[in-house]
Amino acid sequence: MENNILINNLRNEIGKKVIGQKNMIDKILIGVLTEGHILLEGFPGLAKSLTVNTIADTLGLKFSRIQFTPDLLPSDIIGTEIYNEKTGEFYIKKGPIFANIILADEINRAPAKVQSALLEAMQEKQVTIANETFSLERPFIVLATQNPIEQNGTYPLPEAQQDRFLMKVKVEYPTKEEEKDFLNLITGENDFDDIKISTILKKEDLDNLKSQVKKVYIDEKLKEYILNIIFKTREKSQYILCGASPRASIALVKASKANAFLEGRDFVMPEDIKKVIYDVLRHRILLSYEAEANEKTVEEIIMEIIETVELP
Repeated sequence: MENNILINNLRNEIGKKVIGQKNMIDKILIGVLTEGHILLEGFPGLAKSLTVNTIADTLGLKFSRIQFTPDLLPSDIIGTEIYNEKTGEFYIKKGPIFANIILADEINRAPAKVQSALLEAMQEKQVTIANETFSLERPFIVLATQNPIEQNGTYPLPEAQQDRFLMKVKVEYPTKEEEKDFLNLITGENDFDDIKISTILKKEDLDNLKSQVKKVYIDEKLKEYILNIIFKTREKSQYILCGASPRASIALVKASKANAFLEGRDFVMPEDIKKVIYDVLRHRILLSYEAEANEKTVEEIIMEIIETVELP
């Protein structure tokens, strides 16, 4: 009951600035509860950055925003070694990556060297500066955004990096009612920037919630169901060039547990798996040229796989 109150308070506080976008908010919260990185893909103006900023405020964790650009250098995000003329010695100046929650805005605009530096941080929870390795403070979560239609000055994310994201969430347009509420909030008498967001969860509270998510029960039959889906993506197919990796199995279990927890349950149901499966798999299945020629989307492929795998 106490956990439900905390989660509801968290959602209500986020709702002070973010109208609607329940799916995006819940998926980010799943990332926070599992310490998994989230990739948010959507058109400009859909409150992706605003949502990340607001959630960071409610958690009271160290937050850092990095605007990715084509001329960005690895040292711009991880830091660099600087010479001090007065002492005649070098010292390390740490970059914005040294935070708990990282907003990697328009992540696909940065070149390969920057992505490589970010990949080490995402996977190893550490960075290397001038042959010296620094551990990152936990929790460490990357919440990245990208625009699906903008191609100028962008670099496709390597498959290995995409695989490190727990989920790739497609951010949709709000409903007419939600957009009207947001319009009234932005253009009303009160200044939107003056809306204060309170810290709802302390670090100890978050650690406690994360430990409880790990204890959420998932039946062996549901684990088998997850594995059957993942292995189905690896079967020879005219539409799938490369199936999901073992990280997908781990991500599906983690995300399903966290979704059950957000729903107020201490056990996983098939509905929890179905609610997160598209987000977990859409960036892990590489489609063939034949799929593109037949205008097959990865969502359609996932749906066909789900329909062929029997529920326990």
